[in-house]
This record gives sequence, structure tokens and C-alpha cells, in this order.
Amino acid sequence: MRTFTGAMIALITLAIFSISCSKEQTLSSITSPDGNMVVNTALNAEGTPVYTVSYKGKTIIDTSAVGFEFKGQEYLGKNMIIEGATTSSKDETWEMPWGEQREVENNYNELKLSYSEQGDSPRKFNIFIRVFNDGFGLRYEFPEQEYMTEVLLMDEHTEFALTGDHDVWWLPGDWDIYEQLYSNTKFSAIDAIAMRDHPALVATYIPENAVNTPVTMKTDDGLYLSFHEADLTNYAGMTLKVDTQNFKMTSELVGSERLGGKAKLTVPFNTPWRTMQIGESAGDLIESNLIVNLNEPNEIGDVSYFTPMKYVGIWWEMHIGKSTWDMEGSQDMNTYIEGAKNSSRHGATTENAMRYIDFASENGIKGLLVEGWNTGWDQWINTTDREGVFDFMTPYPDYDFDAVMAYAKEKGVEVIMHHETSAAPRTYEKQMEVAYNFMKKNGMNSVKTGYVGKIIPEGEYHHGQWMVNHYHKVLTEAAKKKIAINAHEPIKATGKRRTYPNAISREGLRGQEFNAWSPDGGNPPSHLPTIAFTRMLSGPIDFTPGVFNIKFDEYKTTNQLNTTLAQQLALYVVIYSPIQMVADLPEHYMVDGEIHPAFQFIRDVAVDWEQSVVLDGEVGDYVVIARQERGSDNWFVGGITGETVRAQEVSFDFLPEGKTYTATIYKDGDGAHWNDNPTAYAIETVEVTKDSRITIPMAAGGGFAISIMAK
Repeated sequence: MRTFTGAMIALITLAIFSISCSKEQTLSSITSPDGNMVVNTALNAEGTPVYTVSYKGKTIIDTSAVGFEFKGQEYLGKNMIIEGATTSSKDETWEMPWGEQREVENNYNELKLSYSEQGDSPRKFNIFIRVFNDGFGLRYEFPEQEYMTEVLLMDEHTEFALTGDHDVWWLPGDWDIYEQLYSNTKFSAIDAIAMRDHPALVATYIPENAVNTPVTMKTDDGLYLSFHEADLTNYAGMTLKVDTQNFKMTSELVGSERLGGKAKLTVPFNTPWRTMQIGESAGDLIESNLIVNLNEPNEIGDVSYFTPMKYVGIWWEMHIGKSTWDMEGSQDMNTYIEGAKNSSRHGATTENAMRYIDFASENGIKGLLVEGWNTGWDQWINTTDREGVFDFMTPYPDYDFDAVMAYAKEKGVEVIMHHETSAAPRTYEKQMEVAYNFMKKNGMNSVKTGYVGKIIPEGEYHHGQWMVNHYHKVLTEAAKKKIAINAHEPIKATGKRRTYPNAISREGLRGQEFNAWSPDGGNPPSHLPTIAFTRMLSGPIDFTPGVFNIKFDEYKTTNQLNTTLAQQLALYVVIYSPIQMVADLPEHYMVDGEIHPAFQFIRDVAVDWEQSVVLDGEVGDYVVIARQERGSDNWFVGGITGETVRAQEVSFDFLPEGKTYTATIYKDGDGAHWNDNPTAYAIETVEVTKDSRITIPMAAGGGFAISIMAK
């Protein structure tokens, strides 16, 4: 029998038997700090490492195997022996420089298992299992060794054997986008292949019946599970291939046709963490910090150059068809008329930018985003040769860059740069040094990047290793220049914002803009109550809320938002981001020459939080979240619902004892409905304490927002 050591040897069950035994043998187990979750590991009869997971004595993950395929090598994951096991634990609290909360508790027990093949040329790998009170993570480490040096990974086989036909909220396992709508089915009914074709998606590739992560489930016992990955670095993004008959998921990595495999790796290396979060309520998933905790601490130091903020922008007007990104007039989201000449509709003019700056300054909004200011927009989407289309420094003739920057500085508004790469990362990497220097010279500290279209070079995908490394390079190069990144058409968020807190936000979902032009009618009312329990579990979302002109019929009669005005307010609290766009046109926030009364909530609401509490919710149905403003005693509450009309009771027991607050409630008005009467609203002011309870109506597709100000 081999010797096992470790700081927490009491957590390990030593029951090691001969590998030649015909039945599976338990090797060791690791338990969560609260004792509720146990991960057991074993070698089966073929010498394959397997594991199971139980929660409060009931199996959650049944016997699941692990293994690897490398080009030109035999399968790695059979005929293994265990060479050692060690344990460790951590109980610390670390501080987010910005985020959903200031302090994060990081408490786990960890088991490290070292494996080696039997035979004359043994390959080795280690498995790390970290068990938290809210889930677990599993990752592989390939140490420096004699019989592995450089490898081409053809696939990784990490299994999650479910214990039932769970309810699942899922996206198809697309290698290029996360912009599909979520489906809600039983696990046995998942059919990703049926989701391949969509008229509004310009880049999509779904080769397997697989799902993207995070994928969220509810068991018949009422437990909530979400599967994802953490610390995705120098590796391919993971989808989960589904076996609908046996209720099993297996990691299926995004590939590269140029590479002829999934990832080119040099030993030693680590894989990302494979994660499962667990909660007894749906809100437990949102409150979990497992994903960020599985990443390394801040490596780039101070990020005070980035200030969490609300921002306005020349953006929504292009989506609804009022204006165009290009001066030539060919990028009309209404028609896509190639070659149309109508420069009067160019959105990014000097005059228009100054108009937005005035609006921002008058309403306490700190940022301005301008899209379409630089030349190249007439070429980027209607050509197969998108390399070198943009240079990020040459403005259109009707946009006086220096004058806009001077005016913004005078008004106290920070301009956010925009870099649409046209999905040509090689060109962008050549431009980054000059482009970032140009930004800093002009006092710009953050940039929204974009990667619309199929990746150039052909054969690479948005979520493959090559692009994972590109997104990482953008983060690290930007950090050197003290620049923050808001990435659109991104790789998924996997908690790297802990290590690189200049990764402030990202898209990575079907966003607000789909309401403006998608031929399927936009995002249904159930979309955002689903997003809160799926995509938002991975990290901040630049969703661009705050549209007041719900129908925008003066520009387009075939599309609209499928929410009420009150829900648009609630999104500033519900959908987290340290930057929140005030997305509508300035004129749409005016009523009879005065600012809309409901706009006061947007003025008041914070974007950086001391703490966050999920008050209630069910996946796909509704969610209510309270957040305390960082650096103050003020709180804000947001609640949203799907199609179901609700009378939502809100308890204020999250407030401190002995204090009275003034609560201003912005809610759906009489007869409000996302389609029939979306702009009906009411405002009510009451005093509240910790003991207060208030019932607030939510219309179909509606919601409410509450500002709670300390007296």
C-alpha cells in the first residue's frame, strides 16, 4: 500500500486495494467545510479515475470517469495507479476592487491525487478537487515528465453523470456565439442541433448535441445545479456533450481546423477548473462566488484608473435605424442596403456627440461611448477581406475627435473608446500598442472591443484556444497601459476578473439590441429572468438597459422591447455590471420638455456594491435582488418577471436594525403589460425599516425598482 500524506488526513478515507480487483475501489474522499458535500474518488476495474458527488447524503453526480485523447498517443485514463494523495484547506476573505460585493469569503477543502500509467513509458497527471459549501471544482495538472513534452489535445473526457432527468435551461454548444435564446426542457429533450440556423446570427457553428456553459438545472428534489468552468487560460473553451438517454454530460472542447485538434500544449500545464455550483434555492446560485474563487488573486495591481460608471452612447440609434455607423450609409440596421449613400444619417458626428455629452453632464452620468466615429464602417461587414479595415485613430470627416474630447473633459464626462476588430484578431494585435497609446494620450481609460463575424483566419472559432489566447493577450496588454476592457462577441467569463480586474464587463449573451432588429421578435419576457440564473453566474454583463421608448415606432414598427418601462429600471440592479449603459436616445428621456420622472432612478442607482442579496426568484420566471451601494448606506432593489403577473412581497430585513429609510418605488402602472401597455408606470414614496413588508404588483414582462435612501 502506498503512503498518503496531507494536512487534513482525517478527510481522506484510505481503502486502497489491488488494481487487479474486479470491482471499483474507493481511494479517497474530500468533504466541504460545512460537511454537506462529499466527493469520493476511485479507480474502476480498467484503472480509470472516477468520482461521485453527494449532497446531504444523496448522490448528485453518479460514477463519472475522466480521461484524455492526444494525437498519436493511446488514450490516457486507463491502467492508472495512484501514487499519492494530499489535502489542504483555505479559509480567507479577499476584497474585490469593484463588484457585486466588497468582501468575498473563500473557504474550501482540497484533495490532490497523483496518477501514473502502468507500463514502461508511464504518463502522469494530477487531479485537484476543491470542495466549497456551494459546489466543487475539478482540474487537471500535467507536471513536467519524461514521456510527455508537447502534445496536441484531441479531446478531454470529463464526465458528469446526472442522477435524473432534470429540468434544464440551456444554450446550444455553439463554437462561435452565445447569442441563441435559452431553451427550458427536460435533460432528455435537449436538441442543440435543431438550433443551428437563425437568420439574425452572423456566425454560428454547432457540431454536436452539446450545451454551452453555464448550464443550469433543477432536480426533482428541488436542488439547483449549474455547470461551468473557471480560469480558462491557454486552453479551448468547453461545451458539454449530452447523452440524453443516460443523463450524462461529457466535456467537448471547441476545436480548430487549422490546428487539427482542440489545444496545442507544452508540458507542464494546467487545465481550467470544471465546476458545479449547488443551491437549495435558485438565488443561492447567484450569491455563489465559486467561479471567482477558483481563479488566482489580482496579478495587475491597482485598477483605480477604472471607475464603475453609467454611460450614454451613440449606439442604440443605429440599432433602431435612426442613424448609421458609417458615413456612407450602408450600415442601416433596418435594411442593410449595401452601397446606399446617405451621409446625413451618420450617427457619430461632432454635434451629436456633444449633444450626448450635454445630456450626460446634466444628469450625473460619467461616461460616453461613441461607435462609428472612425473610418472603415462601410467595408467591415460586406466584404470577405476584413483585415486592416479599421485603424482606431482616423475619424470620419464629420467627427472632430479633438473637439469632442475637449468638450467631454470640460463637462466632466469620460469618453469610452470603441474598437470593432471585424473579427480579425491578427490585425488588432498589430494595432494594440499604437491604439492603446492613442487612448492614453487622450485620457481614455476603457475600451469596448467587438468581434462581429466569423473569425479570420478561417478555421478558428471565437471560443477555441487560439481566440482564448487572443482575448487573454488583449487583457494583459491593456493592463500594461492601465486600460479596462469591455469585450463584446467574447470568450465566456470564467472568473478571470479576479486575476485581471481590468476585465470589467462583457457581452456573451443575446443582448438588448436583438429587440431592435431580430426577425424572431426579439427577446421574450422569460429571457432576462433566465439570464440571471445562467449567463450571469459567469460574470458581469454589459446588457445596455434603460430604454424608455419601448415601441420606437417612429423608426421601426416591426420590433420592440418585450418588457415594461419599470423592468428597464429594475435591470440596473438585477443584471450586474460595473458599467451600465443608459441606452436610449436623450430625447426619449424627455416628456414635454422635462426629464421623465422615472429617470430619477437611473440618476440615483449605484453601479458598485458593498453587498448583494437575492430576495426571491425562480429560474426563467422571476428574480428580486437587493444591493447596497459601496461606500454608503443606500440600497437598491430590482425585481423582474416573465409572462406571469405577480404580487411580489418584498421584505426589507436586509436593512440594519434601528434605521429608517426613504424608499421610492418605481413600479408597473395600472394596466401595464409588456406589449399592450409597456410604458404605464407609477412612483410611490414610503418610509421603511428592517421590519417592513411591502407587496408590489408586477405586470407581464414587468418589474419594479426601489431606491432606499438613508435618512
